[in-house]
Parts: sequence; C-alpha cells; structure tokens
Amino acid sequence: MIPVQSKVGLFAFICLLLISVALCRHSPTGTVDYQGTEVETQSLNGKWILRNNNGSLNLPAEVPGCVHTALQKQNFIQDPYYRFNDLDYRWISLDNWTYSLTFNVPHSTRRMKRVVLLFDGVDTVSTITLNGVTIGTTDNMFRSYEFEVGGLLNAKDNLLEVGFMSAVTYASQRDQAHSEYKVPPACPPPVQKGECHVNFIRKAQCSFSWDWGPSFPTQGLRGVELQAFNFIRLQSFTASTAWDSSLSCWNVEVELFFDVAVATDGCFTLLLPELKVFQKFQLSIKPDQTRKSLHLQIPSNVSVDLWWPNGHGEQTQYLLFMEGRTESRVTFHTETQVAFRTVELVQEPIPSSPGLSFYFRVNGRPIFLKGSNWIPAHAFLDLVTPDTLRNLLQSAVDANMNALRVWGGGVYEQDTFYSLCDELGIMVWQDFMFACALYPTEQDFIETVREEVVQQVRRLKSHPSIIVWSGNNENEAAIATDWFGIPVAERPRYVKDYVTLYVENIRTIVQKEDKTRPFLVSSPTNGVESEKEGFVARNPYDPHYGDTHFYSYLNDCWDWRQFPRTRFASEYGFQSWPSLSTLSTVSKPGDWNYLSSFSAHRQHHELGNTQMLLQAALHYILPNSTDALKHYRDTLYITQVMQAQCVKMQTEFYSRSRSEIIDGEGHTMGALYWQLNDIWQGPSWSSIEFGGKWKMLHHFAVDFFSPVQAVGFEENDTLKIYGVSDLSTDFNFTVTVTVYEWSSLTPVCTEVSDPCVLKGGEAMLMMQVSVPTLLRDCGRCDRHSCLVTYDLKDPANPNNQHGPTGHLFLTSPKEAGLQPPNIKASVERDGDMFAFTLHCEVVAVFVWLDVGDVAGRFESNGFLLLSLKRTVRFFPWRPTSVEELSKKLYITSLRDVY
Repeated sequence: MIPVQSKVGLFAFICLLLISVALCRHSPTGTVDYQGTEVETQSLNGKWILRNNNGSLNLPAEVPGCVHTALQKQNFIQDPYYRFNDLDYRWISLDNWTYSLTFNVPHSTRRMKRVVLLFDGVDTVSTITLNGVTIGTTDNMFRSYEFEVGGLLNAKDNLLEVGFMSAVTYASQRDQAHSEYKVPPACPPPVQKGECHVNFIRKAQCSFSWDWGPSFPTQGLRGVELQAFNFIRLQSFTASTAWDSSLSCWNVEVELFFDVAVATDGCFTLLLPELKVFQKFQLSIKPDQTRKSLHLQIPSNVSVDLWWPNGHGEQTQYLLFMEGRTESRVTFHTETQVAFRTVELVQEPIPSSPGLSFYFRVNGRPIFLKGSNWIPAHAFLDLVTPDTLRNLLQSAVDANMNALRVWGGGVYEQDTFYSLCDELGIMVWQDFMFACALYPTEQDFIETVREEVVQQVRRLKSHPSIIVWSGNNENEAAIATDWFGIPVAERPRYVKDYVTLYVENIRTIVQKEDKTRPFLVSSPTNGVESEKEGFVARNPYDPHYGDTHFYSYLNDCWDWRQFPRTRFASEYGFQSWPSLSTLSTVSKPGDWNYLSSFSAHRQHHELGNTQMLLQAALHYILPNSTDALKHYRDTLYITQVMQAQCVKMQTEFYSRSRSEIIDGEGHTMGALYWQLNDIWQGPSWSSIEFGGKWKMLHHFAVDFFSPVQAVGFEENDTLKIYGVSDLSTDFNFTVTVTVYEWSSLTPVCTEVSDPCVLKGGEAMLMMQVSVPTLLRDCGRCDRHSCLVTYDLKDPANPNNQHGPTGHLFLTSPKEAGLQPPNIKASVERDGDMFAFTLHCEVVAVFVWLDVGDVAGRFESNGFLLLSLKRTVRFFPWRPTSVEELSKKLYITSLRDVY
C-alpha cells in the first residue's frame, strides 16, 4: 500500500502508478471484454425465434425478454394487463415454449482452450441444447448458469435451443413427487385467481399471483453470451469496506473470482485515485484456487468522507480501479465504486423495559428508518427500465424516505436499482426470495438455493445501500401462529425444515460471504430472542423485540391506541384504488363502477373493496352522487383519502414513539409502510400507482416523513403535540396552535407554547392543551364547527416555520360542518412547469388536483386549503399546454363528494 501525500499532484501520482504497474513486466495482448478481462466475448442477445409446444406459433422474440412480451410485440395478444386478459392469457403460462438461435462463431473463439456459454438469467425451468447436444438444465430464475461448450461449436449455423417447461406444470409435478408430507400452502386464495405450488419452484413467488397483483408465470431469458479464453477469466469482482477499530483505519476488501484453465502468477494493482492510495499484489492463481482476496488499507492520515443515508449527510462514493497482469500475458482492467460506512443492528437491553432494542446504527449514529416496501415494478421484468426505477426511487427520496425493504416474494432487483439506492441514500433491507409459505428441503432444492444465495450475495455485497439481509418474509410467523393448520404432532418436522433452509444453509452462506452486515432469519422476527427459542418464537409479533407486521382493516385507524408500540414497524398499511386515469388504460367505460365485474376481478384481497368503504365510512360521508361517473371517481378518491389519513395516523404514532417507553413498550426506530409501488393497475396498498403517479398517501408521506415535524393527537380531551426530529443537531422551537372555523379562512384564535429545545434524533412532548378549554377560550368554536392546526416555528423569527403544518380533526369529518368550497382555478405556464392558482373562501379539506392522462407530478396534493389563494406547481412528464391542462383539470375536495 502506497499512500501519496496531499502535496503530490494527481498527475504525478498516476505517473507513479504506471511505473509501478510496469514493474510487473507483463504486457497486455488480445481484446478486452466488458469486465476488462482478456477474453473473446460474443453477445447472443437480440433476435431469437420463439415457438410453442406444438409449433402452431412461431415468431421473432427479443433476448432479453419473455414469452408474453414477445407475443404482444408481434400482435399475437393484446396488453396482458387489459381488463380480464390475465385469465384469458393463462394458456401462455401453461404451454411449453422454446427459444432458438442460429449463430456463427469466429475461428479465434473456437481455437481457445475453454469456451463458456453464459446465461445471465433463465426464467425458469429449461433444458438447453447446442447443436442437438444437451448441455444443461435450469430450475432457478434467481441465478446465472455457465456451460462449457468448446467441443460443440461449428464455424457456421450453430443451433442453440432453450426449451422451457411450464413453471405451473413443473411446480405441480414437484408437489406430487413430494409424497412423504405436504408443504403448504397448496394454492393461493381463489380471489387471487392464481396458480398452485409456487413454493416448489425458485421463481418470483408473486408471479403465481398475490393479493395486489396478477398471475403471470413467465418464461424467458435475461441475457446470453459466449466467452472464450486460453488461460484465465475474471468471472466477478466485488469490493466492500470495513472499519478496523484496532488500527483506526478503513480497509477495502476486493474479492476476485476466476475461471482458470492454466495456473498462472500475476501482479494486481488496486487504486483509489481520489484518495491517492494504491497497492500492488503478487498472486498465484491455480484451477483449484479460483477465489482471491486483496486488502487495501487506507492510512489513518487519509481523510475519508462517509456514505450517509438520505437526510443524514452525503452519499460519497469513490472510484476503485483494479488492474491485473499475469505471466500468461492476460490483463484485466475493471472499476467499481466503493463507499465507506458501517452498519450495526443493535439488540440490547433497554432500561425500564422488558425485551431488547432493535435499531440500526450507521456510522455510529442511530438512524430512524422511514420508508416503505418494494415489490417488482412489472410482472414482465424486461419492461422495467432504468427510467422507471429512477422515477420510483426519486419519488421515495422526494417523500423524505431513507429506506426500502425489498420484499421476499418478488425478485432480487437488477443492478441499476441498487446503484440508484447507493446514489440516492436509500438504505435497503434485502429479503431473500421466500414469502408466506413453507418450503421443501430436498437436496436438489437446497443445492440450487445455496448457489442462488452465493451468487446474489456476491453480486450485491458491494452496495453500501444494503444494510441487512433477511432470510424470508413472514415464514417464522406462519409456523408460530399456525397459518396452515399443521397438527401439533407434525409441527417439529416443519420447524426442522425451516431451520435447515434458513439457518443451516442461507444464514451460514451469508455470514461466510459477507461479514459487513447483519443477518435476520425472518421478518417479522424477535431477532436474537427468536434464535434463543429455536428460531421460531412463540410470538414473533412481540413488540418488545425485533420488527413487526401489523394490519387491521376494520378497527378505526384513527384510534392510535390499537397500534403496537413496537421496536420496529416493517409492514403496515391500508388499500386504496388508483386514479381513473390509471385505470382507464386497462378498462373501458362500462367497467367504471365500484360494483362492476372489472372492479371485483381486479381486487385480489378477500373483501378488500368492502373493507375500504367500511373504514372510510367511519369518518367520511361516502359518495352519493347520482351521476355514475362522478360517483365512481368520488369513490376512488375517498379510498385514497382513507388510506392517506390511516397511514399518516399510524406512521406518526411510530414516529413519536421513538424516544419513550410506555408500559414497557416503545423506542420504535423504524416505520416502513406497505407498499411503495404497484405491479399493475389495480387496488393495492401502494402510495404510487402503476406508471408513477403519486397517490394522496405519497403526498402525505412528504409531510409525515419530514426531517422535523410536529405530531399532534388527542388523549383524554388533551391535545398533545410532539416535536419529532431526524436532524443531528438540537434546535429551539415553539409550537403554534391555530383554530379555524370551517366557514372562514380567518383564524379564530392562536396559542403559542414556550420555547423548547428539540434534541436531534428524538421525539419529545412540546405542548399539551385541554381541547375543551381551548375551544372555550376561542369563543365561538365547538368540535363540529372548528379544526386545529399546529406547526413548529423559530422563536427568534415566528415567520420562520420548520416542517409541515399538521392538523387535527376534533370530530369525524362526516359530523363536521364542512362548507362547499367552490374552488376556482387558473393555469399559467412557468418555464418547463405550470402554476395552478386556487381561490377559495372557506376551509377545504383533502383538495385533490387531477389532470387526467397528462403524466407528471404536483408539488403538493391532497392538502388542506387554509388561505384565499394558493399556487401549486405541476411538473409534466410529456409536452402539454395551458389549454390541455385547463380542460383536463378536475378538482375534488372532501365536501365535494357529498
């Protein structure tokens, strides 16, 4: 390791590096592939031929791609998402399909000692033949495959075929072959309209259906190429950082994974140019020693900027270059980014409370995780573009989120997803892909899972955004609370299988491959307490330990006392419907009725449509317009109002519980609501509709995840207002409480608290006032005629507000004296955006602006209108005009649905 002092210029440093590399005395030959390894590389992506089992369909198909998207692109089928097509096109998943490609191979490739055919991903069960010879089989969409094919290649007209077996058929056959005992669940609930035995196949579990998505068990290829070499091939390259407390310095560990045809010695150099640090290594690489670790120590006198989660600092990353030269005249050039950060999952005793804490400490700082859960962005993964991912992840950051949980029933996301999370400061809770089911433990199943886990950990461990691995979603709870009606006498068999899969295999592999992050066996879990109880706790939902999932659709969501005061809330939420503009892309006017067959078909959660209205009816007057279209739009709107307010109430409860223990419960250090995004156009728990449009909930999230905010609630006729801060410094604030009559925009009265120091990273009670006394002192108010708002302000400058304005309804809105707002609006162009100016003379609640199919984002929506005039900017995602926006503008407030 050679640190270069700051007085040495970067140019001089690079020159020094080049001299050092030259001393290895090996010169490069040949070509350079995408990794920088000298191999002959030939991409086989592009146009293939696709045919079904009986040959009645034969069509061009793109690789990467899948059968459904190929059929749609060639106009054999319509949009699979349209109306009832998920059922009408079920035949596609039940058929067996074959991808074939005829290709030529240059002489330079065929003369190499080793030629390997690489499949980046195969979805899912296939037999692969080359020139009529079977070269391998696949059974796992979560891993890559390599096959040596050197002796099978011709100069011209090589025929490569990937013959897929229906995933549905395969899963059924595997279940039938598992005759000793059943592995539940056999099938999803009928309302999901899905396929059976998904737990017997290593495929996205939600591809057989879920309660928020369709059943599309796809078949397809992610990417195919040939690589040929004579000596050595670099297969993968990972880099991770760790803090060495004994030496007070950072270490960078680089792991190189080789495919070796001939043993060789080599000289490898690691370079961090921005830190002006490099080191060279001499390695001997043999066919039976294909994994090499290089350790680059950062001197303690070299200043390193840390990577921080969003809202806590910068997301600094450094370029790391690696060059290697071997005596076999092979050279490697590759680069990646590394970040310096530490992460700990703290589970330790809490004074005056039973149980243990459960929180993440990043760079030594406790961090409250605020965010959501991530599901696949499309049923057809080849249609998920980098732009789609950026839009969704930027939306998370714009809502002040710092964390997402990649849920275990979907997929390990593509590299772009994690790179964007690194860039944006989004911490990732990464599940392994097991969810809501028990799983078999036959040897071949375990073996493919082990390879899957090894590959995924090696692929992803370089990303600083990933802060924890989790073995599965809800499977500990499934056994502990007997989801599947397993007789007591048979339960030990399933616990043994659980421990075999997640502990003896997955956990063992993860802890060997990645020592820089914590591992949890499940979610929810009691963490170390679950481990003490044999990894399946008596009550995995115990709020004194670990994380919890909590759903309650019929109990009043405004009653915060029903929520568990958990250590960490990793799932909770309520459904809503998306907007009419989103639904209209997959439906027709005859479907636009809440009681239509389309509405029933699209709802995959048992009694979900009824539950939404029952919850809404607790506090809102349900839509009653005699105009059918308005009634439908108002109903969609009221579900979004309900969802937004319910999740707001629950999130604020968790947020204010971070710094206190009440009856042994509290110190909540995470709130990840279910769910961020949608997989199709239908009702779900998401805050962002399919296509990227924000629901009202996501606009609310901007406020309830604000870095500093006032959180108010009522307890025993007392209004209590907490200050909540995610900041790292203390600030002096006052709380301003304002009372409004529904019929006027002039405040009735205002009360200001004494200044109080809100400590960074904490929640504290800053003001409490008797509601009856407040109303009496205001004079002409009662619970039905008035509402309360509150905010934090700088006592030295009362006009300087910090965080959003909060509100408290003193009675259910359906019992309040809301007045018709008669909101008027005008639109003006403002550069690349548009300004919507609203005029109103009374308080308007949950004001919602919609411009139909003009894609874009309002800077604020679903708000309380508390002034005579308010301007809201709109950022379109396609060309539009004042005329189009004025014509399509549709404004709804809560009073408008009566």
